[in-house]
Amino acid sequence: MESQQVDLSGLAARVSHLGSETAFVAAAEAAAAAANGQKVYPFHLGDLNMATPENITEAAFRAVRDRKTGYCPNAGIPELRESIALDVGRARGLSYGVDNVSVQPGGKPVIGKFLLTTMNPGDEVLFPNPGFPIYESFIGFLGGVGVPYAYEERADGFGFDVEAIARAAGTRTRLLILNDLHNPTGGECSPEQLESLADLVLEHDLLVLCDEAYFDVRYEGSSRSLASLPGMQERCVVLYTFSKKFAMTGWRLGAAIGPKGIIDVITTLNVNCESCTNHFVQWAGVEALTGDQEAPREILRVLRERRDVAARCLNAIDGVRCHIPDVTFYLYPDVGEAMARRGFTDYEAFRRAVLKNTGVSMCSRTHFGHEAPGERGRYLRFAYSGIEVEQIEEGLDRLKAFLER
Repeated sequence: MESQQVDLSGLAARVSHLGSETAFVAAAEAAAAAANGQKVYPFHLGDLNMATPENITEAAFRAVRDRKTGYCPNAGIPELRESIALDVGRARGLSYGVDNVSVQPGGKPVIGKFLLTTMNPGDEVLFPNPGFPIYESFIGFLGGVGVPYAYEERADGFGFDVEAIARAAGTRTRLLILNDLHNPTGGECSPEQLESLADLVLEHDLLVLCDEAYFDVRYEGSSRSLASLPGMQERCVVLYTFSKKFAMTGWRLGAAIGPKGIIDVITTLNVNCESCTNHFVQWAGVEALTGDQEAPREILRVLRERRDVAARCLNAIDGVRCHIPDVTFYLYPDVGEAMARRGFTDYEAFRRAVLKNTGVSMCSRTHFGHEAPGERGRYLRFAYSGIEVEQIEEGLDRLKAFLER
């Protein structure tokens, strides 16, 4: 039986606005190079090559054996919602209850469901650029108008200009997406910046998605949340994920935490989209939050060691300059001088040449949004969460040799 060609011209117009996470393109290219026999050094994807702590894994097996394999409450099992409410609230100096929590199959669904709940077509949404590309993708797909704001390099790292955000906010602006503890730059807001941002949110009557996926991936100091400031808790939805702190990227477990009215709608979207998050995985989440924390501390220790080695190697390359952030598991060096010396002006041509000649696979600035007019610096993102120290040193030594040739 011959297959028939299907006319796809009738697809919904919104499909043309649907973007992607282009880090997976770099991952596919790296996989193809490895399949052809090349040794690849995987700095491209924010995955972890460390095992999920054994007590968490065993909790999932135990739940399966106890037949926790059917449907469960749409908002999540009460035990997990309570544990998330206590953990998130305690870390931010806030009080949350189970009615403020909707469990999700990962962190990404929180982005889409927040926008579905709070954004009308034509509403403007402030979002970071560079930033996680799914923000812009969902805003456009759902009929919103994305208004980017920049994270800029400063003497002590990366941050954003609150005054520039204020200039971008207009009468149609309804939402702000804030990824403090930022992917890809590792930048974070100062207390003063958060206070200014809170004033802006109140002035423009905004609702805020606080993407705090890296809140607990911290090596020095304490993380802060906009939701903790006066008048912000009732305006902020916190995106929480188990992926980073507990090395659970493939388990797909996260949550939206915020005002009950918004959370109730997000849970209704759960009913419509996936019914509920995987039942036995939620019991693993309970163990992650309430069980022994030695393994998560060891994950952080390993990540810090990798950060220090990777930053040292990058800063040893002529024409490369790299800040050392206290959060996330990313480095975002400026490689402009090195690119120019090798005769490259195009990010993708440079990235592919590096992969071909060194095996080092990473993302570039253009994987995280369009370059802004007048943007200075030429940046790459190196994720060190999925690569051992020995490989970091070997791969970046090869990069050094290529760039200094």
